[in-house]
Amino acid sequence: MRRPAARKLSLLAAMTALVSVAASPPTSAVHREDAAPAKSPVATGYGGAVSSVDADASAAGIEVLRRGGNAVDAAVATAAALGVTEPYSAGIGGGGYFVHYDAKTRKVSTIDGRETAPMSADEKLFLDEDGKPLPFADAVTSGLSVGVPGTAATWEKALRDWGTIPLARALEPAAELARDGFTVDGTFRQQTAGNEARFRDFPASAELFLPGGKLPEVGSTLKNPDLARTYRELGKKGVGALYHGDIGRDVVRTVREPQVAPASDREVRPGDMTAGDLRSYRAKTQDPSLARYRGHDVYGMAPSSSGGTTVGEALNMLERSDLSKLDDKAYLHRYIEASRIAFADRGRWVGDPAFEDVPTKGLLSQRFADSRACLIKDDAALTSPVAPGDPRRPGRGCDERGTAAPTTYEGESTTHLTTADKWGNVVAYTLTIEQTGGSGMTVPGRGFLLNNELTDFSFAPASPDVPDPNLPGPGKRPRSSMAPTIVLDRGRPVAALGSPGGSTIITTVLQTLTNHLDRGLPLHQAIEAPRASQRNTAATDLEPDLWNSPVRARLEALGHVFKETSEIGAATGVQRLPDGRWLAAAEKTRRGGGSAMVVHPDGRP
Repeated sequence: MRRPAARKLSLLAAMTALVSVAASPPTSAVHREDAAPAKSPVATGYGGAVSSVDADASAAGIEVLRRGGNAVDAAVATAAALGVTEPYSAGIGGGGYFVHYDAKTRKVSTIDGRETAPMSADEKLFLDEDGKPLPFADAVTSGLSVGVPGTAATWEKALRDWGTIPLARALEPAAELARDGFTVDGTFRQQTAGNEARFRDFPASAELFLPGGKLPEVGSTLKNPDLARTYRELGKKGVGALYHGDIGRDVVRTVREPQVAPASDREVRPGDMTAGDLRSYRAKTQDPSLARYRGHDVYGMAPSSSGGTTVGEALNMLERSDLSKLDDKAYLHRYIEASRIAFADRGRWVGDPAFEDVPTKGLLSQRFADSRACLIKDDAALTSPVAPGDPRRPGRGCDERGTAAPTTYEGESTTHLTTADKWGNVVAYTLTIEQTGGSGMTVPGRGFLLNNELTDFSFAPASPDVPDPNLPGPGKRPRSSMAPTIVLDRGRPVAALGSPGGSTIITTVLQTLTNHLDRGLPLHQAIEAPRASQRNTAATDLEPDLWNSPVRARLEALGHVFKETSEIGAATGVQRLPDGRWLAAAEKTRRGGGSAMVVHPDGRP
């Protein structure tokens, strides 16, 4: 979302002339050494592809591919650069989920790099002295909200298992970008303004993000030399510098002893993270979720994320409908209802499987989906909250056995990137620090914000009558909605995608998939299409193009209730074209538009 500042000849500046033609028509390509990488929502060509929200980040990944790296190498390089230019959405102070397709074995594997609660945490983590839930804003901006970060461990594990370059090389473009700076745009300034009051209360955050005590001006260059040094330390010493060394010591101190400005009247609750919590953290390799849809294999993240199971269950409910033949009203009606029901089941059943008995297989079974899909009526909308079914004992008729409970809140920050290489390997990677700006606390001298990921736990059960699998616990991973997804056809990649947006991630991925696989839209058009998001809530969110469409009144006649929202999600993806080219796709306008690039544009295999 940021345009990079003009820099002297360097790795990132020198790559500009190489990648700009991959993202723009040749007539508008720029070849100056100090030019910014061009920003385009779609690019097609050969040699590999990268799509992210930011031109600098996509360019970093493309340069790694151009130098012979693979999709995993490019994903880590892109993610590290996003830690510079998208620091309010992601970085080494957070965590995420990494989905990888290996072209040689045709196997999909995943890494759960979700943050964990300290070993001291229990179900009362976010309750006050009277046993009542803390105000959400107070919990976010505190040491209590900070989970043990998983991003650095994810990068190390991905490179070790599937990459070809060392961590130091993968981090070098981002370290240089942090040192030289990037150009502030309107979105970055707006996000900073939204966090200004919090940042002023933490001297390290104010020094970094409010230079000279003021909001950064659009067009100014923002540098982060502390993060450049942190990346180089990680490259030299490995991620042990975070989980066993000095960087981790500084993280723990920030959590346990938040440094608040003397003039601030903000009361910041300390957290209880220890060096032992850092030492015990592990990013976990695990099997992906799998749903079979229209002859495709749709792979995603199994719990602790709810993304793969909820997207998969909704697809299974839609499997019996020929969405390609439905008009817009009928298509949107069925999509909305499948989302509503799947979210009801998510809330009841999905949590960290190390602590909860999550019926993943049952949630993804066609039999269970069929028992839930019969709740969908063509002539009337359901009313939320819908009660969950029981995937362990799916009924023969409509399965609605439980007591309804409302959907809990989830922050809407996060970022997603997608990469592919010339060998056919693919990565879909979603990473986050939770809220825009995370906890608001920058680690002094280290240049990165800490997450507020633990507020993704339920502070208390959503309903006293419904078991909640997402309450805090020692070492537990909070439930996530992140849904990085890879679609295969007979073992070969068709598309990969993901999105930020909190719980709307699931609906964004689901609607994009159905637009692409059912409605026949190329991936970039499926991403661009207007969105609706129903998450077992009283009203369905609609973007303006749907809010102002005649189809809204037709759906309201069925009983649907809507509320308008400016935008939903910010997806990126890649599509494998029949002729062997890659199509990289990003948002055209949402969150300021994304950046899709390929190594070699059309006509240059």
